Amino acid sequence: MRARMGSVDYTEMNVQISPREPLVSNRQSQRAVELFSQNYNCAQSVYAASATDIGLSEPQRLALAAPFGGGIARQGEVCGALMGALLRIGEACGEAMAADPVAGRNALYERTRQLTETFRKEHGSILCRELTGCSLDTEAGQRTFKERGLHQNLCTKLVAFAAEEVERMTAASMQK
Repeated sequence: MRARMGSVDYTEMNVQISPREPLVSNRQSQRAVELFSQNYNCAQSVYAASATDIGLSEPQRLALAAPFGGGIARQGEVCGALMGALLRIGEACGEAMAADPVAGRNALYERTRQLTETFRKEHGSILCRELTGCSLDTEAGQRTFKERGLHQNLCTKLVAFAAEEVERMTAASMQK
């Protein structure tokens, strides 16, 4: 499997982020990257940073998203950063679903498809194992992940991207 980010293949390289390269462009993505650098997983980082206007505390948001890191408990399934963003989409649509479950669900599914397709288009996949080229549920895969510097060189960018996109989407929906 090849680890790709847009048109860049990360499988055989250890790319370093330039200090001049903008990694985050809003407060939520900046906070998500900060949490990720503090060893919270990708899902926790995106969800906790992007759900600041919800009644849940940050520790509660961190706990709710904990199972989704590494593509659901390191199984390589849907990228945890995307999962964290989808949790936020679910919250943003919650009131609409309570008022009208069918219409609310349709709106939720549409936003989910939009975010998922944007992520897939930008990164080539939504699956952790395809993005990283590693099987994180094995010691060898975790070692490869670490040796390639994918936490910093790939996953940090995915976390920033997911946090930024979900913020953009939820802000746009609030303006409607």
